[in-house]
Amino acid sequence: MPLIVQKFGGTSVADSEKILAAARKAIRTQRENNQVVMVVSAMGQNTDVLVDLAHQVNRRPPAREMDMLLSTGEQVSVALMAMAIDALGYKAMSLTGGQMGIITDATHTKARIRSIATQRLRKLLDDGYIVIAAGFQGIDEYHDITTLGRGGSDTTAVALAAVLKADQCEIYTDVDGVYTTDPRLLPEARRVQRISYDEMLELASLGSGVMHNRSIEFAKKYAVPIHVRSSLSDITGTMILAEPESAERAVCGAAMSASEARITVVGVPDVPGMSLEIFSRLADCRITVDMIVQNVGEKGKSDISFTVPGSELEAALQAVQEAAAVVGASEVTHDDQVAKVSVVGLGMAHQTGVANQMFSALGAEGINIQMITTSEIKISALVDRDSALPALRAVHQVYQLEQEPAERPADQPPAQPPATRATHNNNGPDLGSLVERLQGIDMEELLISDVTLDQSQALVTIVGIPNQPGVAAKVFQSIADAGIFVDMIVQGHKGYLGRISLSFTVPADQLPLALEVTQQLANHFNCHAVTHRPHVAKLSVSGIGLRSHTGVAIRMFRALADAQINMDMISTSEVRVNVVVDGPHGQQGLRQLQTALADVLH
Repeated sequence: MPLIVQKFGGTSVADSEKILAAARKAIRTQRENNQVVMVVSAMGQNTDVLVDLAHQVNRRPPAREMDMLLSTGEQVSVALMAMAIDALGYKAMSLTGGQMGIITDATHTKARIRSIATQRLRKLLDDGYIVIAAGFQGIDEYHDITTLGRGGSDTTAVALAAVLKADQCEIYTDVDGVYTTDPRLLPEARRVQRISYDEMLELASLGSGVMHNRSIEFAKKYAVPIHVRSSLSDITGTMILAEPESAERAVCGAAMSASEARITVVGVPDVPGMSLEIFSRLADCRITVDMIVQNVGEKGKSDISFTVPGSELEAALQAVQEAAAVVGASEVTHDDQVAKVSVVGLGMAHQTGVANQMFSALGAEGINIQMITTSEIKISALVDRDSALPALRAVHQVYQLEQEPAERPADQPPAQPPATRATHNNNGPDLGSLVERLQGIDMEELLISDVTLDQSQALVTIVGIPNQPGVAAKVFQSIADAGIFVDMIVQGHKGYLGRISLSFTVPADQLPLALEVTQQLANHFNCHAVTHRPHVAKLSVSGIGLRSHTGVAIRMFRALADAQINMDMISTSEVRVNVVVDGPHGQQGLRQLQTALADVLH
């Protein structure tokens, strides 16, 4: 018999009427000859109320006691849901995380799932019960209650779908699917019919509130089909699967994060180990680092800029200032009035001119770009916070995201969600072997699928380019017009006399043409210089869990520093960390990374 996991968020169970509506959906699904597990969040704003109460009695409540307190919200919801189903004449049983056998580590308030025992769940399902599972919680080896952190109910739902080998995981929310951007910000946002795991991972990390990144990591790792749909209607929503909506479209979505802060460490000695010193201190403080820009060194010095959540700026500054004193940097600057605008899409990995479209759209609006980072499927630009919404609208329009993909005719109805679970995950390792390990040590273990070396690229840097709107667009339009393919791009924060450095990699055989074009641009903009390296090595680590396991980049930096290999460029994403080093160090760097990550390389 097919098995469906249904997750209902807080707004979907905010009152008795909504609880009864959710109960009817579960009953209808069971009557369609399915076994049903419901995962339920706390009602409405219940969690916020409990957090406020905790801080009224203790400014710094112990993490263990916060878990004891916050877990009660879901317990209220599951009990009421089971009562509602009983009142409608069907069998239901509510279970806490501990009663379900969800075992986590002991990291209170943001625990990771290690294993889930399925015996009790299977018996209840076989006996005809609708199982009502408390989201967001589990127990550790000491039987203490733990919670899974932000988005924890999503994580619970997808984890249960994985371990039970469910045919589908339905996520019911107050929206009817995944949109090209937040429809509350841009009314022209379009609901997509399908989105890939990798695209959804990036959008989740960029502030898309529909799904949390840890739940998508689970889904990708174990090939769980997710159907995001509205709890208020029966409209077909969005499927999250291995394949994107459009194989030809470069960009599938755009996102804005308005709560960013930028930190720049100026005058860092351009020698191995400096990035490690800075970022390891931030990791020790559990501070999330997002955009990282390390300028190519000049005269033995380089600048390192990165973004952190605005709420973590104070703690980050303290850690960075300590690191700056150790490495001998000249100063640390920061700005808490910035925002990040990003575009995501699998198609950009093999298309030219994608970044230039974004930069041109921002330039046309008179929006200055403070920093740029790119990965294979994401481009992010840091802008003034006041420019964030116009920037989001500009990039959404330039990629025509409000329009349906061209390859599906307008009169052709959207594909219906698949009735059965996929048997193979094209974007990851063999599904069968992973499912066999579900009862192992750690379901959320870091999974590194590949460590690769690309020695086919060259590096170009324009030094002292004006920090003005439209400059990046002019640069990359000229490069695109010359037919040059650009891979990594980093633009640092403004430096000497308010000018910036812009670095990018190109195929080595296109370097002469790239230098000709960039020298013309340098003359036009009266830049300081154009520098290049004819042969660089791009080292990449790919896998699942790179963002939620924050130590991956640190392990990479440490391995390279131990081998005295300096890094010229860094870019990070949800599924890949890239570093560029000098070409002759490529093979040694590859061996160092393979050794350092051997325990998580599959």
